[in-house]
Amino acid sequence: MTSPTDTDNASQQTAVEELLDILDLERLEHNLYRGRSPKTGWQRVFGGQVIGQALVAAQRTVPQDRFVHSLHGYFLRPGDPSVPIIYEVDRIRDGGSFTTRRVVGIQHGKAIFSMSVSFQIEEDGLDFYMDMPQQPDPDTLMSEAELKDKFMEFAPKEVKNYWKRKRPIELRATSFEHYLSDKKLAPHQYVWVRATGPIPEDRALQAAVLAYASDMTLLDTALYPHGRKVFDRDLQVASLDHAMWFHRPIDMNEWLLFAQDSPNSNGGRGLTRGSLYTKEGVLVASCAQEGLIRRRDPKHRPESGMPKN
Repeated sequence: MTSPTDTDNASQQTAVEELLDILDLERLEHNLYRGRSPKTGWQRVFGGQVIGQALVAAQRTVPQDRFVHSLHGYFLRPGDPSVPIIYEVDRIRDGGSFTTRRVVGIQHGKAIFSMSVSFQIEEDGLDFYMDMPQQPDPDTLMSEAELKDKFMEFAPKEVKNYWKRKRPIELRATSFEHYLSDKKLAPHQYVWVRATGPIPEDRALQAAVLAYASDMTLLDTALYPHGRKVFDRDLQVASLDHAMWFHRPIDMNEWLLFAQDSPNSNGGRGLTRGSLYTKEGVLVASCAQEGLIRRRDPKHRPESGMPKN
């Protein structure tokens, strides 16, 4: 039975502490782990949570001197936040330099998520990265608190519900035009991201937190050229697949610029690419995601995929 003290402690958890808690999976058996979802009131599990938890499950089965360099995942069914997610890890290969894992997230006896992950030992080699796009410094932009004070009074109910929650990742957009108008915009978005509380200096955990954050805002960019938003009631928007490449060590305690572009949308899907840079302009990770952006049919069954955060 849960005591009043337990309840009080849970309510006092910061958003970052809760994120670290849900990323700390319970080991059930060899290659088998259990993760939970936070009580947010959502009808479906946030896709970034499943990516982060699946990565943690894979990390638990590799030597500590091997770090994730890429992952490729597919969202197969909507996740149910009211029950745990079981993560089963398949140790596909342990090579001299690379280690490969496959992770399946399971609920109600069915796979909701499948991901392949590759790890590599630290190596020297040719070194290059494209320059970071020039964008305003995050410290000169409105914080989320300032944004709420200025705009929330006039925002639609869905937007208010989105922004009122305490979240482990702070977003500082360089432009708010997309949120304030239905104008068709160029398919580019620049958002600074950072954890809202301290993240331990653990390279594997830092990668998992970035994996969680990388599912935020991507599909918004695919809607820019259409003058649409993820909050539009007549649209069904959900992640279908997600890929990431980890180039260099990450520090989620510091600002990262999430530079995004969307080269294509058709067939009820939109593709977005993202690059994550430090304030000093160093490229630390890249990602790509295709998502469902279908006009909603009330009679249509829910599709696979995860909701947007």
